Amino acid sequence: MPNHPKITFIGAGSVVFTKNLLGDILSFPELQGCTISLHDISAERLETAEAMARWTANALGAKPRIEAHLDRRAALDGADYAVNMVQIGGHKATLLDFDIPRRYGLRQTIADSHGVGGIFRALRTIPVLRGIAHDMEQVCPHALMLNYSNPMSMLCWAWFASSSVPIVGLCHSVQGTTEQISEYAGVPYDEVTYLGAGINHVAWILRFEHQGRDAYPLLRQAIAEGRVPAEDSVRAELCQRLGYFVTESSEHNAEYSAHFIPHAGEVERLHIPLDEYVRRSEENLGEFAAVRAQLQRGEPFKIERSAEYASQIIYAMETGQPCVIYGNVRNDGLITNLPDGCCVELPCLVDRNGVQPTRMGDLPPQLAGMSRQHVAVQELTVRAALEGRREHVYHAAMLDPLCAASMPLERIWAMVDELIAAHGEALPEGIHDA
Repeated sequence: MPNHPKITFIGAGSVVFTKNLLGDILSFPELQGCTISLHDISAERLETAEAMARWTANALGAKPRIEAHLDRRAALDGADYAVNMVQIGGHKATLLDFDIPRRYGLRQTIADSHGVGGIFRALRTIPVLRGIAHDMEQVCPHALMLNYSNPMSMLCWAWFASSSVPIVGLCHSVQGTTEQISEYAGVPYDEVTYLGAGINHVAWILRFEHQGRDAYPLLRQAIAEGRVPAEDSVRAELCQRLGYFVTESSEHNAEYSAHFIPHAGEVERLHIPLDEYVRRSEENLGEFAAVRAQLQRGEPFKIERSAEYASQIIYAMETGQPCVIYGNVRNDGLITNLPDGCCVELPCLVDRNGVQPTRMGDLPPQLAGMSRQHVAVQELTVRAALEGRREHVYHAAMLDPLCAASMPLERIWAMVDELIAAHGEALPEGIHDA
């Protein structure tokens, strides 16, 4: 029986990601009659997203209803699902998040999820996210928000704390990591089972098995023999020291810890790509222009099913055919040695009843300790945004491991002041005008 949900894409001008998600959704015959509602604040990007949506539907032989709205509330009206992928401030804000800390001696790699870059991206994004939540409370209160925007944990935590609309945060780090470590261990990915939990980007593969047998010895042997690629050296070292493999890339985890970037010779030894996201952001600008030109020329694109969870969630909720995904959800006693109310990432069952998280109990204490460092920063950032407490921005930066290892308190305060002044009115009231 066909299903006709309305799915709203917020920030649809991320056209390649939009194409991938649409390709996933419309590859299910049961969902090919859905309504796709696109929203972006840029008319040019919205026009390009609509053209991409129509091309994708036609290529898959699907006949969805496709709408495009510059007005966000109109795009959300009557939605069953919303997919959020906004990046507030774009490339210009990204440069500020790198350039200002660099002058104070803080070197970063990605700066979008944790650390000072994550703090300020959260502060720019939370006011917009609260506006989206308010719109949904008015025009689609029972819709499910599927959040892809970073910093994942802070954005979801702010949503939990300020809205009754259901949300799950989605990332591809668990899928990507388990495929990578299967390759390192020399076992076929389709013969592997695993279990992971923690917080987004600092979650851990707690169980890794091949055909029912523990595959961690094979992974540890690969690490010991130097068969893990040089660009994944940070995670290999963390696994050796902590006993478990972390679920986001080495370039991310290099800046999540005090143990790597600040110390002489470690950047070179561990192949840490400083300022990596600046390069990616510049490439994204060029990619949009190239995709727009390709659409205008009528040239085809490749459509392949991605590893993203959004389509699986929608399909399971619409058809009742269950699936298991890794979601970022509120910690209501799910991980018992992380604080209640924070955002945790763990396996969730999805069916017509929605997204149902799995209770995991305690993490190994060393892993919980690594995660709690970041949970403290996340809580202070969320409180700063929701309560307009500028002092908590300083406190959040002060407690970040990399920031604390890179400069004394006086310089942290000065750096935060300069970042606040640079981002200005993009930040919540009470912070930029304090």
